[in-house]
Amino acid sequence: MTIAQWCVLAACLMPILTVGMAKASLARIPRKQGGYDNFNPRTWEAALEGWRGRAHAAQLNGYEALPLFIAGVLFAQIGGADQARIDLLAMAFIAARVLYTWAYLANRATLRSLIWMTGLGLSIALLALG
Repeated sequence: MTIAQWCVLAACLMPILTVGMAKASLARIPRKQGGYDNFNPRTWEAALEGWRGRAHAAQLNGYEALPLFIAGVLFAQIGGADQARIDLLAMAFIAARVLYTWAYLANRATLRSLIWMTGLGLSIALLALG
């Protein structure tokens, strides 16, 4: 597997880990007292507030960012672009997503939006390589 392909895997796992932080922070609290509800996880996640609610929102945005990033990596590789350049852009995308998640959890809205635009630009750059 190429570095870019490993980055695709990382991008697919990041949303799960993001909301996992919110779930783990309430692991010791019983479900009936607001702890994680595995019987109704989507309802539970939608009701989260504060940094946990932002973790859920970052998870959703992570899933929304996946199709364009994956398409970018695939198009660039199928199109025969320089693999080192593809790898560099893919790693930059992962770095942007990590920073984006941090900014979301820290409630830094403007910074988060700027980082989001950077990630979008990296995905478009990958598509353009193809």
